[in-house]
Amino acid sequence: MAELISVIVTTYNREDALEAVLRSLARQSDADFEVVVADDGSGPATANMVKAWQAKVGHRVEHVWHPDAGFRAAEIRNRAVLVSRGAYVIFLDGDCIVRPGFVATHRRLAERGAFVTGNRVLLSPELTVKVLAEKLTPETWNLARWMAQRLAGGVNRVSALLHLPLGPLRTMRRDQWQGARSCNLAIWRSDLDRVDGFDADYSGWGKEDSDLILRLLRAGVRRKDGTFATGVIHLWHAEADRSQLNDNERKLATIAGSDRIVAQRGLSALAPAGATKATG
Repeated sequence: MAELISVIVTTYNREDALEAVLRSLARQSDADFEVVVADDGSGPATANMVKAWQAKVGHRVEHVWHPDAGFRAAEIRNRAVLVSRGAYVIFLDGDCIVRPGFVATHRRLAERGAFVTGNRVLLSPELTVKVLAEKLTPETWNLARWMAQRLAGGVNRVSALLHLPLGPLRTMRRDQWQGARSCNLAIWRSDLDRVDGFDADYSGWGKEDSDLILRLLRAGVRRKDGTFATGVIHLWHAEADRSQLNDNERKLATIAGSDRIVAQRGLSALAPAGATKATG
């Protein structure tokens, strides 16, 4: 797969974590990608930090922002998709550090008619504080150092950082939406256009990614596991406000019981009149 890849990084008022993520993206062995920061209403410090990184790296870094009106991850991701140029899109959270082979591995796993779901290791609050305060680079740590952190309680597991050639086992969950998360998720832009992206009717934390996965599966796009290949390093954060989760779960149940493929308020609701969709 030779096409440009767009890495869309979602963030909200967490410049230290985002800077660690952008730093890790600057270390990639595969340089044929761009970064679009999908900013869900952060203050000016985030924009200033992204601007500083634009001058440091050899790939395009864009900053897409909308006003803070609560958790609107689905909508800001769609806004980022619309300014992206890649034929293949990797969604990444702004607190998920990636190792140097992350983009290259996703490129190798990319397959027409499939989206790729990755996994993660979770850092403890204490290790997260240390990594950010001391500007440590866990994306460069070897397995022995990760094992030491596991024994010390710094991470919840090490398995997500292992590389195993799973072959046909990567398609065992080809029709399953459960467990797929947008913190590490790769989709062809043409497939995103086909289902009209995320559904911005979801506001507040939760289930907007499940909704997208359900609609992709219904459109005939299969799931491919990036487990034991694309694991990311997830910095700790306090639990998000889940006051709207019940409403979002009801929306998801409605979609699951329907034959809907296209988002109710997706990419097309934001695209300017006459805009041309990307093809890939």
